[in-house]
Amino acid sequence: MEKPFAFSNREFNAVRQKIRSLTGINLADSKDNMVYSRLSRRLRALKLTTFQAYLDYLDYHQGETEHFINSLTTNLTSFFREAHHFEQLAEYLHVHPEPLRIWCTASSSGEEPYSIAMTCAEARGSLNTNVKIYASDIDSRMLERAKAGIYPIDQVEKLSLARRKRFFHRGTGSNAGKARVVDELRNSIYFFQQNLLAPQYSLEPGLDIVFCRNVMIYFDKPTQEIILNRIVKLIKPNGWYVAGHSENFNHLTAIMRARGRTIYQINEKQI
Repeated sequence: MEKPFAFSNREFNAVRQKIRSLTGINLADSKDNMVYSRLSRRLRALKLTTFQAYLDYLDYHQGETEHFINSLTTNLTSFFREAHHFEQLAEYLHVHPEPLRIWCTASSSGEEPYSIAMTCAEARGSLNTNVKIYASDIDSRMLERAKAGIYPIDQVEKLSLARRKRFFHRGTGSNAGKARVVDELRNSIYFFQQNLLAPQYSLEPGLDIVFCRNVMIYFDKPTQEIILNRIVKLIKPNGWYVAGHSENFNHLTAIMRARGRTIYQINEKQI
């Protein structure tokens, strides 16, 4: 089928350069169809006829930057994805009954921070825990979905019956087929927008655990090192950095050491 908009390699490379300069994300050569599909929606919404016109529009309309970033960021997630991390988190919570601070750096539509919050509630035996949970994302659209805490019922039904009863309200009437996270759990998470490439982060040092799972794979090695050093400076000595299944930082022994399956403990002496 013929595409309604022409999309040249030059325009694809211009998009790649733009998203990299804004977020640090490296789009692979194979992502041209994804870029075309997602940005075509913006062309239609703005009634533009060419990708070059869109690139020009992007340069002169600062408000479009957010739509551009939202269109090209990937948000693949689910509740208790990579379940071993939450099992390890539960053990950590039992060993550390004191107040804790946890940051989820890529909250997407909220499943990961809510999984963290559910784990905390179960470990502490109450929805009112002494754990502060921060959840950020670069995609403002995903953050709004995360704050709302509303999910298709088939997604929630993958959880145990005990978790569904304790942590969700089943929708009725116009909300049939949906479930919403209970208020106590939603209110336990502070959601905010954060670009990990920004020179300053919104959080104060002294974090106990940072979840940064399957995020670094989108950055090149130099950018990974920059972001990692910024994040590590916010984590307490002996605190945890939780990575994704496809990420390996065993070579960064000056910063942190492996202490479990894709879990790293921050060294006493940080770089």
